[in-house]
Amino acid sequence: MTTIDRSIGNIKSKSSVYETEPWGLKDQENFLNLAVFVESKLSLDEVFKLTKSIEHDLGTGREIKWGPRSLDIDILYYNDDIVKTDKITIPHASLYQRNFVLIPLMEIAGDLIDPVEGKTIEELYDECHDECEVFIFED
Repeated sequence: MTTIDRSIGNIKSKSSVYETEPWGLKDQENFLNLAVFVESKLSLDEVFKLTKSIEHDLGTGREIKWGPRSLDIDILYYNDDIVKTDKITIPHASLYQRNFVLIPLMEIAGDLIDPVEGKTIEELYDECHDECEVFIFED
């Protein structure tokens, strides 16, 4: 978190850490997930490049799609922007189908209105059909 705070912007809020069943590739350990709200003066492109740099610096491997990795930073929203390029989609394309994204996000921004669906995060969660279990992590 310190690296994000120093390089990307001020962390305004952070969710609890959630333990979740693996999504996609089931035969692996559970994942830990959380959401952070970061206030940044950087452009979306700059934020994207910095998140990839942080992942690289921390040795994140991504050999297998949906496979284990030490860190995966996804940009879910950037202001109220709707963006679709070959590198990034904002809002994040898969957030609507994933409890492990919606539950931590709902904790810190349940009233946030999704610019594509016109619904709050809480409403998106209520409509989500993902059956993966998500629970607060206790170490």
